[in-house]
Amino acid sequence: MTRPPSLPLTDLTPALGGAEANPIRIGFADKNPLVLRGLQSLFGEDRRFELVVSASDGERFLDAVARFEFDVGIIGWVMANGDGRAVLEGLKAWEATPGRTPAPRIVVYTGADLGVARTAMQLGAAGFLSKSEPPEHLLDVVAEVARGRMMFPFLDLGRAAAADPLACLTGRERELLERLAEGLSNEGLARRFGLSPNTVKFHLRNLYEKLGAANRAQAVAVLLGRDRN
Repeated sequence: MTRPPSLPLTDLTPALGGAEANPIRIGFADKNPLVLRGLQSLFGEDRRFELVVSASDGERFLDAVARFEFDVGIIGWVMANGDGRAVLEGLKAWEATPGRTPAPRIVVYTGADLGVARTAMQLGAAGFLSKSEPPEHLLDVVAEVARGRMMFPFLDLGRAAAADPLACLTGRERELLERLAEGLSNEGLARRFGLSPNTVKFHLRNLYEKLGAANRAQAVAVLLGRDRN
């Protein structure tokens, strides 16, 4: 039986309020229809957001990424037909293909334990919130992620950094950091990886924030210090 596609905005309009000018465009993926309806209601009442797609599994969500443009995706971790890990890995492959639009930044919203936050961060997610937290907190997390910030539990980040200061980086970010250590400029990085200069800046900004570095020199110092240990 053919599964229905992810829902475009026009099919979700009754659940939404009117968004303000230049809203944060969002998409959802969760296995639980009650959670999806709750998210639609929560974000629909906040004029900062515009809901673009809603999907019941990871495969539909990735299909939506190929069909629609949106800024932030809020996904569950445990889903059929593509769980949270599969979504994040799929988005990494998407961004690695030259000429494609940037993938949405991802917030993992799940009832799974905090160990998932560390895994999600390593796979390139931009934020994490447990479903045990008040749902209203998700609004602020998504708004901050849309501004370019990383939003993860501090204790989880501390454990990851103590074990390996590079554990928080995605594979692409590690590659960029290694090339930075070789002295490549932003333009050189763009040519090496087949990315646009803006995409390189986006990755470097995330890389610096994850490492607590103010610039490329400090980021390279973290890499060199780790290699000496």
